Amino acid sequence: MRTTDFSAAPPQARGEAMFIGATHYSGPRSLLSLARPWLRMVRTMKRMDGYRWHKVYLQGPFTLGTIAVFADREALMRFARTSAHRDLMCWMTDRGERNGTAGFIRIFDAQPGGYSNGEWRAEGREMAHIEEFTPIGREESGPPVHRKAKRS
Repeated sequence: MRTTDFSAAPPQARGEAMFIGATHYSGPRSLLSLARPWLRMVRTMKRMDGYRWHKVYLQGPFTLGTIAVFADREALMRFARTSAHRDLMCWMTDRGERNGTAGFIRIFDAQPGGYSNGEWRAEGREMAHIEEFTPIGREESGPPVHRKAKRS
């Protein structure tokens, strides 16, 4: 069901700004020395007003990434200004390629509307499908959602 009310949904659905980033570390030594500043940064992030949720992912032997959701872009940018975050970024970038060899950050803003159903639906507990897909390109309306025939 289409909705603009995510109050019944999990924390990551209630955020309006999402950060995704990854860093390719130079090896096991840099990953070990990362532990202390990274844990400090995560503690700081979790205490921030506007923090909603985060997950860390592993890609390849030495790449760690983070997906983090905040209430809004301002809350995310306030976190970026914390000393814990700045210290970690300096640790990463101020020593050439000693600690890491690559990294990226992308920031995304949520659209006002989305989809929810069942217990995560604030307007009701229906587990219903939408009637038509969201329009794309130059469409005025999307095509109908085709249902599978119910089996008896």
